[in-house]
Amino acid sequence: MFGTFQQSTLRIELDVSAAAIRACLLEPQQFRQWLWPQQFSDGLPDVLQPGTTFASHLGPITIHHQVTDTTPQHLRLIMAGGVDGFHEWSWGDGWVQSRLEGISLLPLNLAQTTNLWRLRQFLAPQPTPPEPS
Repeated sequence: MFGTFQQSTLRIELDVSAAAIRACLLEPQQFRQWLWPQQFSDGLPDVLQPGTTFASHLGPITIHHQVTDTTPQHLRLIMAGGVDGFHEWSWGDGWVQSRLEGISLLPLNLAQTTNLWRLRQFLAPQPTPPEPS
């Protein structure tokens, strides 16, 4: 693999439960929404489990993922292709952390920051419209 070794750990606070964060990270139906326009392989299970493999595509870039670990508050993926390395997610009530290490030509910290911002936007409470008077 060509590129530079990069590592980054980012943690943000979210005003949501650990269960809501877990659903966004482990359920393809959810992560397809907040990671759009990134596309994912067809045929994914309802919930990611260890041993699940899939590919993601963003334009000409393809990354192959293998789920190696899932717990109620942790997800670990091995990546190959556009990034050779791993991505770990940890979470709890009110926070999520992303740890990424890999070799890539891509700016991994920028992609990681963007994805955490998109997750925050996806999970943000929607304003209640005013009631008609």
